[in-house]
Amino acid sequence: MAARVATKYTERAKYYDSIDGFNIKRAPIPAHVFRNEREDAFDPKARTGVVPLDLSAALGTRFPATTPLILARYARIRAGEWLDTHFVASGEIYYVMRGAGETRAGADRLEWEAGDIFTLPGGRRATHTAAADTLLWTVTNEPALAFEHAQAPALGAAPMPVVHYPADEIARQLEAIHRRPDADSLPGKSIAFGCAGTDEERTILPSFTLAMNSLAPGDAQRAHRHNAVAVTLIVQGAGCYSIIDGTRLDWEPDTVMTTPPGAEHSHHNAGDQLARFLIVQDGGIHYHCRTMGFGYT
Repeated sequence: MAARVATKYTERAKYYDSIDGFNIKRAPIPAHVFRNEREDAFDPKARTGVVPLDLSAALGTRFPATTPLILARYARIRAGEWLDTHFVASGEIYYVMRGAGETRAGADRLEWEAGDIFTLPGGRRATHTAAADTLLWTVTNEPALAFEHAQAPALGAAPMPVVHYPADEIARQLEAIHRRPDADSLPGKSIAFGCAGTDEERTILPSFTLAMNSLAPGDAQRAHRHNAVAVTLIVQGAGCYSIIDGTRLDWEPDTVMTTPPGAEHSHHNAGDQLARFLIVQDGGIHYHCRTMGFGYT
């Protein structure tokens, strides 16, 4: 066949053989505890601002990332001050670790206090004002959009509404789980958070799941695996630990730890109080792709 004239479009094409096309290697997601970042956020001298939980150097990404699809941060706001945020994300999750205040985003105004969870649509400018010294934990899917060179949804186009989960209702729901007659037979005593925008998915954001897990003193969550990455905030867990692929990680107050996809892991409460740990996973995307792969080992 006669050779066709090359164009600037054909010159961009690349062709790989059956080995090179699939022999793609990436740095693994590590099991990691963000101790230094916690110390920075909790430093009494820390100014109002954010502390990213960034593993981009270990992951080899060109953008900040806690995992390839998740970016978590501590956000410190001093009493009487405010923090402006504007994330290139399709949704935002906030957990109030300490303090109280309010968030304004467009026409929405939300008051919050310690233990509350709330979500915002991504791509909106928000102002978080602290009535008392405040520490927020916030999670977005910025890395997913950065990977695709995508922008946040246009104003009003995001599928997610503003949603508020008050601390006292979270506690009531969790207590109800422990009081169920079949509580001992449940695989875990936890609450999964959903909202009116994701009724079918039953997730907090289309691609993210969020759950408040708990362990009674002396209990353990048996070893299991799943393909979703877990990013876990220790809310309350003195005397608790996890075993991830055979390595024990003792829980430390207010730290965040990552559990790699496919890693065998279990959680144990050797303390004398109810343990609570808040877990974000990229589970929504795995449920959508039919790739969650959950199973006990």
